Amino acid sequence: QVLELLRGVQRGSEDRKRWLGRLRWALQNEDTQQKFVRLDGSIRTLTGLFTSSLAELQLEAARCLHELSHSSVPTVAEACLPVTSYLLTYLSGHSLELTELCLYTLGNLVVESEAVRKQLLPQGIIPVLASCIQSPHEAVLEGVGYVLSQLLQAKEAPTEIIPLVLDSLLPQHMLPLVCSGLKAGMGAAVEFAWCLHYIICRHEDNAVLLELGAVPALTSLLLHLASQIPQGAAEGLELLVCPVLRCLSNLLAQTGCQRQDGRLLVALFLILQCFLQQHPFLVQECLWLLNNLTADDPFSCSALLALDLLPALLQLLTCSQMATVLVLTVLCNVAEKGVLQCQRLLQQPLLPQLLPLLTLPQPEAVGQCLELLHLLFLHCPEAAADFTRQGGHQALEQHQGSPELQERAQALLDMVRQPPGAPSACQATLAVSS
Repeated sequence: QVLELLRGVQRGSEDRKRWLGRLRWALQNEDTQQKFVRLDGSIRTLTGLFTSSLAELQLEAARCLHELSHSSVPTVAEACLPVTSYLLTYLSGHSLELTELCLYTLGNLVVESEAVRKQLLPQGIIPVLASCIQSPHEAVLEGVGYVLSQLLQAKEAPTEIIPLVLDSLLPQHMLPLVCSGLKAGMGAAVEFAWCLHYIICRHEDNAVLLELGAVPALTSLLLHLASQIPQGAAEGLELLVCPVLRCLSNLLAQTGCQRQDGRLLVALFLILQCFLQQHPFLVQECLWLLNNLTADDPFSCSALLALDLLPALLQLLTCSQMATVLVLTVLCNVAEKGVLQCQRLLQQPLLPQLLPLLTLPQPEAVGQCLELLHLLFLHCPEAAADFTRQGGHQALEQHQGSPELQERAQALLDMVRQPPGAPSACQATLAVSS
C-alpha cells in the first residue's frame, strides 16, 4: 500500500495532488513513516515536489514532510536530511502557510536527530531564524520560538548553539516579544520566554541578556502580569508566568544583583493567590524567586516583613513537600539578618507551626526547620524557653538517632536546656577567643 502511494505520487498525472493528500494521511501512522523512508526514491520524490513551481503541489509535499517530522524514530528524521536546506530557503518565501509548515517541520526534526542539528547549524539556521523573528506575523513568530526552543534543549546547546544565538540578533528581539506578550501574542511570548530560560539556566555567562536589561524588563513584566490579575487573569497566563519566574530567579541567583523594589514581592504574592488552587505548580516557582530575592539581601527581607506578607507566606508551609522546604528557607533568610527580624518572625504564631514539621518523614524539611530554630534561639534565647514549654524538646529528641539530623537536633537540645541567662555556645566561644 505504501509503495502504491509512492508510485501514485511519482506519476506525472493530474491526480498527483490527490495522491499526495492520501500519502499525507497515511504518514500520520508511525509504521507507515518508517516503511516510506525505506522505499528507494521516496524522499527524493517528496523533495522534488516540495521544490516544485506549482504552489499547490509544493504545499501538499510540505504537509507530507511535516507528518514525517512527527516521527519519534531518529532514522526517519535523518532520512529527511536532504530537504533541510530547502526548508530553510522557503522560510523567506511569501506564503505564510508554507513558512509555518517549514518552521514546525524543522522544529520537529531537530528534536529527534543530532545529525539534523549538526547539518542545520552550518547551513545557517540561526541567522535565518534571526531574520524570521522580525516578521510581523504572530504565527511565524510562534513557529520561530518553537524551533529555537527545541534547539536550545539539545545536549550540545551549551557549547555549540547558545553561543551562536547570543552572537546573533535573536536576544534583542526575544526580550521585547516576551515582555509584550499580552499585546503581541501569548503563544510567541511563551515560546520565547522558555528560550530565554534555556539560555539562562544552561549558560554560565549571561552578560548579553543583562546588558539588554533582562532583569528590569522581566521584573516590569511580572509587575504588569500581576496587575492584570484583579481584572481577571487571561486564559493561559500561567504558561507565560512560569518561564518568566524561572528566568528572573536564575538571573538573580547567578549575578547576585537584587531589585530593591517591594512591588515585586507584592506581585509574587498576588500571583500566588491567583494560581494557588488551579495551578499549584506555580507556588514552587514563586517561592524559588522569593528565596533568591531574600538570600543575602536585607532590603527584601525587611520589605517582606514591612509589607505584612509573612502571614500569607506561612499559609504555604503545608502546601506541598517542596513548598515546605522553600518557605522554611525564606524564613531562614530573614532570620539570618538578626535580632529584630527574628523578633518580628516570633510575633507570628511561628513556633506552634514549626512543631508539627519536626515530625514529618522528610529529612530535608526537618533539617531546614532545625536550621530556622537554631537561628531563632541564637538571636532570641527566650524563644528556646517558649519552645520547651510547648513540648519542643520531645520533638527534638526523636531525631537523636537519625544520622542526618542528630547533630543539629542535639545542638538545639543543648540550647533549650541552658538555664536562663547562660551564655550561648556562640557567646561562650567569643568570650574564650577574646
